[in-house]
Formats: sequence, structure tokens, C-alpha cells
Amino acid sequence: MAPRFSCTACGKCCHGWLPLTLKDAIAHAGRFPLALVWTPVRSGAKSFDLTGRLGTTVRLPNRKSVAVLIAPTAYLPPSYPCPELGPDRLCGIHADKPSRCRTMPFYPYREEKDQADLLVPRKGWECDTSAAAPEVYRDHAIVDPGDFDRERADLIEQAPVMRIYAAYVLKYMPWVLDSLATLAAKPTGGNLVTNLSSFLTATRRPDAAALAASQAPLLHALAERTRDDPALAEYHRNYSGWAKEMDSLVKRHAATKPPDAAATPV
Repeated sequence: MAPRFSCTACGKCCHGWLPLTLKDAIAHAGRFPLALVWTPVRSGAKSFDLTGRLGTTVRLPNRKSVAVLIAPTAYLPPSYPCPELGPDRLCGIHADKPSRCRTMPFYPYREEKDQADLLVPRKGWECDTSAAAPEVYRDHAIVDPGDFDRERADLIEQAPVMRIYAAYVLKYMPWVLDSLATLAAKPTGGNLVTNLSSFLTATRRPDAAALAASQAPLLHALAERTRDDPALAEYHRNYSGWAKEMDSLVKRHAATKPPDAAATPV
């Protein structure tokens, strides 16, 4: 029997980290606190080749290579709901929601033929997989792959930018390479988080100051919200430090911005 699946708007998947395409991260910079999440994949793993195409390949100190996915991510604690999730458990930006939300439960960071297990709801999720739900996956192919294909296309399009960022980080933040090696050696793998500031510096985006101005109030608010929760100490530390970096970027831009020609005395 072909797998069936339908969203029941339970809101359970709308908590914690949300990987975003670069397009979505920029478009929603005023909504989500952003970070870059690095995920190493060892050679021989099923997703190694695809991860290398969507991300980059890194040679570790032990001379082994790992593929590394670098995903712009809405960086929220697992217990925190998406800021756009309403009291009715409905999305407040449904018409403009990120492609990651549209493609769920499918995952374009995997090959299309390897999606079947993603249709099994996680514990506590209320997804409908009954006979009443529509058939969504047949013969290792997505029945309606439109959203999947669009998200995958965006990931492929952004890959060169992510490689520029990876090269910058590995040159100027050498500790990242050691961390990737440590994660790759773990049986369960893991993730490494870097800040948006480093991405804006590496890629020299002309809208960097505007993005920083969008991020700063979000980060300050989350730093305050997580301040007294020991379980969220790492989030608090990151939010606090990143907020200062965003403030600094905005100030540097203001200091170097040429004066308005209209305000210049004749």
C-alpha cells in the first residue's frame, strides 16, 4: 500500500530549529533568529554525494573527507514554537511560509527515493496517515513533487554561496575544522552552529546592515527571554553575543555611510 499523509495542523512540527533556504532566511530575517548549522556526513553514507552537491566537501586533519551541509536556520530552542504559530495552531504566514514548511514531511536534503520513513509521524505528532489521507508517495517517488523540486532547486542555486562561506570560515575560524572532525567521528554525528555575522562578512552582502537591523531586536528579545533558564544557557549565550554583533554591524554601517547629499551644505 502506498504511504498516505495529511497535515492536521497540530503544530507539533512548528517548534525548534527550522532549516531554511537562503532565500527564505533573507525574506524572513525580521521573523526568525538566524544561525548557520553545519552537519558533516561521512564518506560512504547514503546522503554523502547529495550533501556534497548541496553543501561542500571538507578534508579533515586525518585526511578523510566529509560532506558538509551548511543550512541557514531559524535558531529556536526545541520547546519554543515558531513565532508565527497562532493560538489556534495555525500558521500566521501560511501564504508566505518558508519552503521547508511547504515541503514537509518530505526533505530535499535526501534523495527522493529515500523519503518513505519520513512519512511516519514522530512521537506525539498528530499527522493523519490513515486510509482517509491522500496518497503522497508511490514507487519511491513523490506523487506531487512541486514543493520538493522548488526547495531542492533553491538549495542547488545557493550552494556556491555556501561554499564561499565555508572557505572563509575554515580559513579564519580554524577551530571549526576540528569540531567537524569530532562530530564526524561520532556514531550519531551532530551539528555545529555558527553566527550570521560571519556569513554576512564572508559573503559581503550589500544588504548586510539591513539584515543586521532586522535581526538585532529579535536576538535581544530572545536573550532576555532565555536569561533565567539554565537549560537554555547556550541559547542565551549565543543570542546575547549575536545581538551585540548585529548592533556593531549596524553602527559600523552608519559610521561609514556617506552623508545625504541633500543635507550637505553648498
